[in-house]
Amino acid sequence: MEADVVSRAVAAAMALAKDSGLHVEDVAVLHNSNKLALRMTPCEVFARVAPSGHQMAALEVELAQRLAATASPVAAPEPRVAPGVYECNGFTVTFWTLYESVHAEWGSPCSYADALHRLHAGLRSVDIETPHFLDRVTEAERLIAHRDKTPTLGESDRQLLLYTLHDATKRIRERGATEQLLHGEPHPGNVLNTPGGLLFIDFETCCRGPIEFDVAHVPNEVSAHYPNLDHVLLAECRRLVLAMVAAWRWDVRDEFPDGHRHGRDIVTLLRQGPPWPVLGALSAE
Repeated sequence: MEADVVSRAVAAAMALAKDSGLHVEDVAVLHNSNKLALRMTPCEVFARVAPSGHQMAALEVELAQRLAATASPVAAPEPRVAPGVYECNGFTVTFWTLYESVHAEWGSPCSYADALHRLHAGLRSVDIETPHFLDRVTEAERLIAHRDKTPTLGESDRQLLLYTLHDATKRIRERGATEQLLHGEPHPGNVLNTPGGLLFIDFETCCRGPIEFDVAHVPNEVSAHYPNLDHVLLAECRRLVLAMVAAWRWDVRDEFPDGHRHGRDIVTLLRQGPPWPVLGALSAE
């Protein structure tokens, strides 16, 4: 978000927090992209702020509540505020428990894999309507197919991404894997390493699909500890994720820092062929 939008978003979040009975004197911006992540003090509450119309916010809160009730490894909504989605001056705000991290990194690969496995078990117990993971592929294809939405994308790169999205989707379908409710993007950026163990956050991309689609987002050393994977399917899911993210980086509305360079790097990897890297490893370079 631009600086003036950030200021208005923070003001909206503070107003809603105070209306909810929270004591807020200061707000720190922890993350700024298409949404804001805020730390409010001295009440010590985590808030997420997005422009109004953020359709997944209500689903995210409901899913987090249900998963927390199953003792799944998830960050819970802030208990001092009635769970829900709050609106103010063109912004959507949700309030969450603020967890202190014991370390910035995600810890041991075995612990990460175990937490994701337990999350998937919890997700299987939740009956809630979500998009299918291939709906996101369709959105990516639409971006690439419409030049007005991705005007700076070169033609050869455009054709490569369209081919990759189509071919990876076809190969994934051919595996005929069992599908379930997924986190959608359980990469290290969406994991908190807390004193009580790893917790997953940010369920706005939750969807239905094979567990390999989720595992495609985690580091290789983590996936090595996840049980009973179809490794052929996992490789195709990693390829698909790379192509989708590349498509988003060329979207004229994308606010990812240095997004076009990131998109070009991914296209280069797709041209080079397998083995497909995990997106998080690429982002860290």
